[in-house]
Order: sequence, then structure tokens, then C-alpha cells
Amino acid sequence: MKFILTNIAALSFALCYFLPAAAVFGASAGMTRDQILAGAKNEGRFRVLSSLNPNTFNALRRAFLKQYPFIREMQVQEIKGTDGPQKFLLELKSGRGGNWDVFDAAPEFYDEFQPLVKKIDLLAMGRDGVVNIPSPIIDPKFKNIVAIASSLHCVGYNLKMLPAAKTPNSWEDFLKPEFKGRKFMVDIRPQGFAALAAGMGEEWIVNYARTIKEQDPVWVRGQSRALTAMAIGEQSMLHLAYYHSCARAKEKDVTKALECKVIEPAPARIQEMTAINGNTQNSNAALLWVEFQVSSAGQRIIDDEEPLKSSIYVPGSELAKVIQGKKLSVNNWETFHKTDDWEKKVIQMFGFPQAQIK
Repeated sequence: MKFILTNIAALSFALCYFLPAAAVFGASAGMTRDQILAGAKNEGRFRVLSSLNPNTFNALRRAFLKQYPFIREMQVQEIKGTDGPQKFLLELKSGRGGNWDVFDAAPEFYDEFQPLVKKIDLLAMGRDGVVNIPSPIIDPKFKNIVAIASSLHCVGYNLKMLPAAKTPNSWEDFLKPEFKGRKFMVDIRPQGFAALAAGMGEEWIVNYARTIKEQDPVWVRGQSRALTAMAIGEQSMLHLAYYHSCARAKEKDVTKALECKVIEPAPARIQEMTAINGNTQNSNAALLWVEFQVSSAGQRIIDDEEPLKSSIYVPGSELAKVIQGKKLSVNNWETFHKTDDWEKKVIQMFGFPQAQIK
């Protein structure tokens, strides 16, 4: 699209009101905070698909609307697992799904989501002080998606079935003879394996996955069911448990049997990849929402509602405190694009198992 304008003021007006928001955001040096706020006030509404827990995104929504009372209408809906994001991706590709302004770009389909995301240079906008978003949580390649949270992986175990002194102190300890033969659970969605691959290397993780399979573990799908199985004494240990899920289950465990042990290198991964729809008509309101989730107020809410799921890159977050001083293996933006390939290779080494506990 070409404009022939001789008046500077007319050009400025056209950029602010007639060009798509992607074009304006792409030239972030021309944007100001006041313009974003004015645009959001004019839009007044937006819709979000979030993989956060409903209690979390509802608390975030309430706090956001209190901070920005000019947003008159805001809807947030949960999207989970891999089936939901895959269905939504197909809708976006077919031209549907445009009524959702902000969505999660699932790790398994990240590259496929990218062409459908608003072209916004968040790194430049952060550098220029237009938005307050820490640079480490912004995708440095595409610059338009942020990871609002993180996950740390640990060993979950039932201390009444397996005393602390006998639990693994390294990931290789799972390969010991005493843990062979249905002695621990492994989630068939190998996100923790990809986190380890980031620090240990692909060859190491492929060999490790093969030897884990040879230990004849109990295959599970989903952390909640696995943690419940440990709490009621059906199983004694969960390999690469989600630390935040384990901590939450431990807090609710009336038997006081659940424990969560962080061993090094502590596998971590960026998550909750949040993007603005390329076809949104509410770019400014959506941008304020993305920013709010990674603010200190937003991260406190995440920590309150889903303890230990905040970003390791936001100073003062609870997860940042947990990892302090520990050796890490982080599947971050440098390695994130390899996640799908790593997970497929791990599943292949597993022998494409079916969950025995669902």
C-alpha cells in the first residue's frame, strides 16, 4: 500500500489511524505510550485464549481491568494440552479464529503459529520505553512473542514409600538397578527431556531416553493423575515432575507424603508463549494485556495462584529465587525451536508408549 502525502501532519494522522496496527508497531520508534493507551481506550475490548489455570487468568483479568478501567469488555478462555492449540491453529490457517486477539503459541506448533502473529518489535519497544517487558522473555528472532512463565522440573516422590536418602541425586541415578521394573513414572509428553537436552545436548538426551525406557517405567499422561497416584501410595516416584504442580499437590496432600526434590542440572523451560493475533482489531488493548502479565503485579498473581510458575527472568519472582545458585539446563529462546524435534526423538526412543496411568 502506498500513500502520497505532502503534509507531515497528514502523514502522522494516517500512520496512527489508517495503517494496520502491525505496521505501526513494526515501526516502534514512532509509537508512544500515550498512543497505545489512547488506542486501547478506543478499542475497549479484547478476547484471550490462555493456558494458565482459570483461577490465575481470572485473577489477572480482575487486576488488569482495575488498572485499565477503560477496557469495557474482556473475555479469557482456557486452552490446554496439544489438541486445543492444534485445533485453534487449524482455525487460524483457514481464516477463522480471528475473534481471539491474544493466544498461546503452543511449543509443539510454535513455528506454524509464527506467520499468524502480529508483526511487533517488542524488543525495540522495550528498549525505547514504550512497554515494560524484560528482554530475556521476548523471542529474540521474531521479537513479537513473550514467554510469561517458566517451568522447573524436579523429582516428585512419596517419602513414606521411598525415603529421601534413597531418592536420586542426579538424573543418571534413575538408571540404577534398584529403579528398574516399574519403580517410577515417566510422562509420555517429554517436555522435561527437552529442557535437559538444552544443556546436555541432543546425543545425551537420546541415549538417556533409550536407557530410561530400558528401566521399564510406568508410562503416564498428565501430571495431576501421576501426583495423585503418588499421594495415595499407588506409585512412589515421578521422573521430571513439574515443580509447580508437585509443590501445589504437596500443599494439598493430607497424607504429608509428597515431596519435590530439585536435582542438578535443574531442567527449566520458558512457557506460556503469548502472542497477539495478526488479524486483531484490538492491538493496543492486547499489548497492554501482554505487558501486564509480566509486570511485577502480574507475576505476583501467577505466584499466588500457581506457585512457582512465574518467569525465571523476572526479578523477584518466586521461581527466580528457587533457582538462584543452581546449575541449570534451560530450554530458552536459543534452543526452543528444537523442542518439537527433541520431543519426537525422545518419544521414538520410548518406543511410542501408551499411557498406563491417565
